[in-house]
Amino acid sequence: MTTTAPSLAAPEYRKFIEELKVRVVSARISAARNINRDLILLYWDIGKAIVEKQHVLGWGEAVVDQVSSDLRHAFPQTTGFSPRNVRDMRRFYLAYSDKTIWPQRVAKLRAKTNLPQAVAKLTDAEFENIITGLVAEVPWGHHRFILDKTTDPAARLYYLQATARFGWSRAVLLNQIKAGAYERALAEKKTHNFPLALPEYVAEQADEMLKSTYNLEFLGLKQAVKERKMEDRLVAKIQEFILELGYGFCFIGRQHRLTLRGKEYFIDLLFYHRFIKALVAFELKVVPFEPEFAGKMDFYLNLLNDTERGPGDQPSIGIILCAEKDDVEVEYALRTKKNPIGVAEYQLQPKLPAEFKGKLPTAKQLAEVVRTVLNEAPGKTT
Repeated sequence: MTTTAPSLAAPEYRKFIEELKVRVVSARISAARNINRDLILLYWDIGKAIVEKQHVLGWGEAVVDQVSSDLRHAFPQTTGFSPRNVRDMRRFYLAYSDKTIWPQRVAKLRAKTNLPQAVAKLTDAEFENIITGLVAEVPWGHHRFILDKTTDPAARLYYLQATARFGWSRAVLLNQIKAGAYERALAEKKTHNFPLALPEYVAEQADEMLKSTYNLEFLGLKQAVKERKMEDRLVAKIQEFILELGYGFCFIGRQHRLTLRGKEYFIDLLFYHRFIKALVAFELKVVPFEPEFAGKMDFYLNLLNDTERGPGDQPSIGIILCAEKDDVEVEYALRTKKNPIGVAEYQLQPKLPAEFKGKLPTAKQLAEVVRTVLNEAPGKTT
């Protein structure tokens, strides 16, 4: 057996050590997840025990402070038993333990949950196993954010699942809650052909990724602009744009060049989505949607799939971002497309608040006033 050390520059050794690094990182992540799971289940059990004792023995709120004091005395080196944290453990258990609130609250999210149809028919033990399996996937700090910022059980379920699925940091979670991601998910009518063009599990993730409307107010644009100017602004503020797109997008480039038989084609913005594992092409249109936009995007996606799609990647996805869209027109335009394409609108500024509707002149009324003033201007000739 030779005792010669391998050359550190040898390709075989570099590949070997990189594989070992991946295994070490994977083991650390697995260990961290197991630690988090055990911690969350411990907090659940403490909250459950306090609630049950209060119910059976009639203990008041003061028991929380007493439990906190005794646990800190028994485990002085362990953090997490402050009065506030123990109070949150009780609140945590109460927020998810009552199965009577779930059937009607999760109806709109049924396809995205792991809750069975007959929630009310489950035994208490079966129901608790399902709920703890979900909540144990999310770190404690995230749970406190969700409890502090939301009250609707369905909204809490939405943010729990999104955090577990996409690995949201607390900062991303907070921004998603502040942006009303749950409310937008319920209100949005998305237009795409993902169920027809993608496997079911990928289509669900792609639907989660796509929004029906993107708020581009951060660009500082208050009126229609040329597509290149919008593209310039988006690239200049790419971090804010990615936050608006949602978690998981990685920016590849603008005016991404594709070639076919000596001809060049350019995609406005190209991203890669880490969780869907697919290239995502954006085309920017400052005009209302036209059916030919779908044909052009379909062509781009064919090229991407043939020339740049990596091993193991899902089919490339196209998103057409336009000023306006007619859902029926979009449906007809996408019906025969085999590639997954979504169509969304963008907003350059928020819509007029409801309390001001009818109290301010419309754009048409303002235009009429301007036209009248110009027609009555001194020295005007016709």
